[in-house]
Amino acid sequence: MLPTHSRARTGPAMTTAAALAASAALALGGLVAAAPAHSAVDDGLILKYNLTEAAGTVAEDSSGNGRNGVISGDATPLGGEGLQLGGTNAHVRLPNDVMRGLDSITVSTDVKIAADQGAPYFIWGMGNTTSGTGNGYLFTTGNSYRTSIASGNWATEQTTSANRDLARGAWKTITYTLSGGTAVLYEDGTEVARKTGVTITPGSIGGGTTTANYLGRSVYAGDKYLKGQVRDFRVYNRALSADEVRELGYVSPEQRVALDLQDLSLGDTSAVTAGLKLPTAGPNGSAYTWSSSDPATVSAQGAATRPANGTGDATVTLTATATSGDASASKSFTVTVPEDISDDQKVTEASAALNVWDADAIRGNITLPTAGLHGTAVEWKSNDAAVITATGEVTRPAYGSKAAVLNLQATVALGKAKAKKKFRVTVLPLPKAEAKEGYAFAYFTGNDLAGENIYMAASRGNDALKWDELNGGNPVLKSGLGTKGLRDPFIIRSPEGDKFYMIATDLSIGSGTSWDSSQRQGSQYIEVWESTDLVTWSGQRHVKVSPDTAGNTWAPEAHYDAKIGAYVVYWASKIYADNDPNHTGGTYNKMMYSTTRDFRTFTEAKVWNDPGNSVIDSTVIKEGDTYYRFTKDEGQVSGCLDIMQEKSSDLLAIDLPATNPRNWTLMGNCIGKKAGTGGVEGPTIFKSNTEEKYYLFVDEFGGRGYIPLESTSLENPDWKLSTNYELPRAPRHGTVLPVTKTELERLHSQL
Repeated sequence: MLPTHSRARTGPAMTTAAALAASAALALGGLVAAAPAHSAVDDGLILKYNLTEAAGTVAEDSSGNGRNGVISGDATPLGGEGLQLGGTNAHVRLPNDVMRGLDSITVSTDVKIAADQGAPYFIWGMGNTTSGTGNGYLFTTGNSYRTSIASGNWATEQTTSANRDLARGAWKTITYTLSGGTAVLYEDGTEVARKTGVTITPGSIGGGTTTANYLGRSVYAGDKYLKGQVRDFRVYNRALSADEVRELGYVSPEQRVALDLQDLSLGDTSAVTAGLKLPTAGPNGSAYTWSSSDPATVSAQGAATRPANGTGDATVTLTATATSGDASASKSFTVTVPEDISDDQKVTEASAALNVWDADAIRGNITLPTAGLHGTAVEWKSNDAAVITATGEVTRPAYGSKAAVLNLQATVALGKAKAKKKFRVTVLPLPKAEAKEGYAFAYFTGNDLAGENIYMAASRGNDALKWDELNGGNPVLKSGLGTKGLRDPFIIRSPEGDKFYMIATDLSIGSGTSWDSSQRQGSQYIEVWESTDLVTWSGQRHVKVSPDTAGNTWAPEAHYDAKIGAYVVYWASKIYADNDPNHTGGTYNKMMYSTTRDFRTFTEAKVWNDPGNSVIDSTVIKEGDTYYRFTKDEGQVSGCLDIMQEKSSDLLAIDLPATNPRNWTLMGNCIGKKAGTGGVEGPTIFKSNTEEKYYLFVDEFGGRGYIPLESTSLENPDWKLSTNYELPRAPRHGTVLPVTKTELERLHSQL
């Protein structure tokens, strides 16, 4: 039996009879309109916006308290379908001081988040904003569906999280209650998360004064606006009971199944050539299982195999069965799979797609792929193998020589079909060998929007402890891709010496992303730039290196491995189980790696260091035949939550939980603590240009930011805090790179 005040997902609350009629109609593939029904859950309302107005800019408060809101921006009233928010600047501004005097609260609303909602964003937020940053607030977001209450900025948040994203494209009733230090988060009338020990009360925020109270807008100026629809927004001066919350938004299993099947679509299935992504769950909570009338052509997992060329198209029926509790129903789709193209066509397309990057100015080993589109094989020939081999190894002419110009020819083959493609390439002579007479320093400065960019500084000559900020202390690189936040920049010089690559973490904590969500639904990409002079940088490349099972890709660094003629790129990721696509389970950070010659094409990521506990922020230096690795130990692998030092003769030696003894030998732990620092992370290691000394800059994340340590030996380390240092303003996790006199002068010209 449905409760009296169940929600119709296409309109306001419906009566029992209407709900049953809707369920029946939905089961038959139709949808009926439902008449609104008054909810008895009105006691304690501070304000209530139905948001069903047909026009105007006033959100009328139907609680009787006269707290009307103001509708602004690209908002469109839709009557019974609520208020549509365009995502540009649409929102409803609530009155000031709406939480004053409240020890308990309930906030509830119906929301339908657009599929293309940008992140980060708030569904609603009430509090204050100082210089564009939240400063005491209560908010809910659909990313890692959560509600947080804070006394200051993001660092003070006390969060109640479902640890999964709120489904988009479907109406959801979301409710948060807080009373007596216990916060409860609900979805469609059902509890999904609970947190005890909450010490902040709504009334304590701003001492009762709040001037940034919004529906559809964040208290952080840099966040996205909500895009979608909202209605029935409620704020109470008490915590509703579970039964009362159920009244606001319960959805029956029959309704879930019917709604999910009604909205289920596979798009255009009239000419499927590359397979289909078959969802396993609907936005209303149903689970989907799939069957196929012809699994050899389209499998129950969506993989498509085209009929052989000349045999004609195939028609397949895919059937989805949606299940929620004891309720179940099915929906079928007709899928047409065109016959395969000919081998000649495949070879032609694969040949057209081939490319040799930087063909007019090659400075190092290049990627010559051996496999192309459509399963084609690619074979390469060089007319001067002494300069470029058929597998892409490059030997540059000596310094002062002319550039080498030669032809590379690719033969693309599939069956008896073949095509040839020729590339005219230029290999530049080696640069002049020059001594290092200074240092470049790339870093970010903090967890806010201004800080999450790449800054640079240059040393004063060969003094590694005295620095001048470049570009007037402003960022030298900003991100226009991914999260649009940059952290942990790393610069590497090519082994030939005249090319540089800058890589960085794609992460923006300053825009409101939580540390938890950034490790569950965070970026699987790194950001890449390249340069030949450390001043002029290429366009940004947003490159996926982590697998789909990764929740984050943090602090990428690289080291050139002459044994394989490529760069080893390594970073920290949490890797979730294959059957946990929403990354809701528990796991820990481990160090991953991939190899590349050009920072465009990367091999499949593999585990590099997994000691069984969390490790992040590795950096490597090579002396003689030994690689020395410095890593932040987060799980006390080495007995201390700090930086540990290891060594190995093989850069690609792998350590897993069962590796015994470990391939990387532990040389020291608690490096920061023993040197007198607070908690540290983000190490960067480099050798002095002028003496037998090594510098290890570490990020004291709760205190001074980067601080320098030094030791006269890597093999017998004794790390001590440097004295009389003058680092740039507020540097955080970055890289120090030794540079030549010419390079240093060029950097100083950018002051």
